[in-house]
Amino acid sequence: MKTAIIGGGAAGFFLAVNLKEMLPEMEVTIFERSKRVLAKVEISGGGRCNCTNSFADVRDLSAVYPRGHRLMKRLMKGFSQEDAYEWFERHGVRLVTQEDQCVFPATQDSHTIINCFLAEARRHGVEIRPQVKICTLDEFNGYDFIAVTTGGSPKASGLQWLADYGHEIAAPVPSLFTFQIQDEALQSLMGTVVDKTVVTIPGTKFRAEGPLLITHWGMSGPAILRLSSYAARHLAECGYESPLAVNWSCLRDVEVLAEMRDIIATQPQKQLQSVRPCGLPSRLWNYLLEKCLGERSHGRWGSLNQKEQNRLANLLSGGDTYSIAGRAPFKDEFVTCGGIALTSVNPATLESRHVPYLYFAGEVLDIDGVTGGFNFQAAWTTAFTVAQAIVRSVENAV
Repeated sequence: MKTAIIGGGAAGFFLAVNLKEMLPEMEVTIFERSKRVLAKVEISGGGRCNCTNSFADVRDLSAVYPRGHRLMKRLMKGFSQEDAYEWFERHGVRLVTQEDQCVFPATQDSHTIINCFLAEARRHGVEIRPQVKICTLDEFNGYDFIAVTTGGSPKASGLQWLADYGHEIAAPVPSLFTFQIQDEALQSLMGTVVDKTVVTIPGTKFRAEGPLLITHWGMSGPAILRLSSYAARHLAECGYESPLAVNWSCLRDVEVLAEMRDIIATQPQKQLQSVRPCGLPSRLWNYLLEKCLGERSHGRWGSLNQKEQNRLANLLSGGDTYSIAGRAPFKDEFVTCGGIALTSVNPATLESRHVPYLYFAGEVLDIDGVTGGFNFQAAWTTAFTVAQAIVRSVENAV
């Protein structure tokens, strides 16, 4: 029996190793278009590889999988984040869970994951064939099973060869990207981090929470990346030009107003710039003061009138708006929204509804997650599902 895996990424290697562990007699070959395998794993997580998440803070999978959460809920009953954690540790990769529930190799080095996959592939006799461009499934007539794990395609044309066999394609668009904001005063605050923010796209239900980083091109950080994921299709339709509202305090205006009035009552002679409400970074607080009060930003807390207090409270609690002027000027998107529509696969096995013994795993499917290890977990879960499905198919044929 022979299986061809088209795509030498995380899902492809995880599938290959698990398939060989379950069915040692199966001949498995990985076909990779590029010269190097696992290149995306190498640069993920800043070179540290955020390989999964504890999911301890996740109440609803739709919060971390904007597309595909229902299928992931079903498939994770068969291979969960706990199973992934145990799998890596059993294969010699010690893991650590951070305070934000992201899981990394204890070495903080993505090569630990890569070396694990390569070593296990060699040990099980998995053949790896790089620099092979696949244009049609007809090239694999000699194989009993085919699994496509090519990852996300930036353009629909990259999936046309699969569409030709009847598969529906959800149009791919970028996800997990940072925002370009053409505001010199804001950009001058580059490097400023606010630990807790709420960002929204006015007029929509798109909303995300988390740390925010101000950069020399605009805004980044987990909050922005999450919002870009939730609103991936909306932003694409808008040409990546949209209003953005930031709640710098994570509080309601009445709560901010109460905190400000306490400062006025206890420290009326203090300069506005010297006492920062809501624990805001000093540079950001001075910027917001100037933006809201102009020359009055150099006054004292006790001099604020009611109207100025209300304006400041509104600005800190979600009334501060910006204009998104495109994605960041760097090609830093690691995830694509879209791919093989989930209606084109059997939800229990991920086998194609159009081509027998053809399976899909990883980002080539229309499943994508927010930042934090969720996309790798989707790769492990879908790859394991396919491995089990192939094994069951072989057993049923005997």
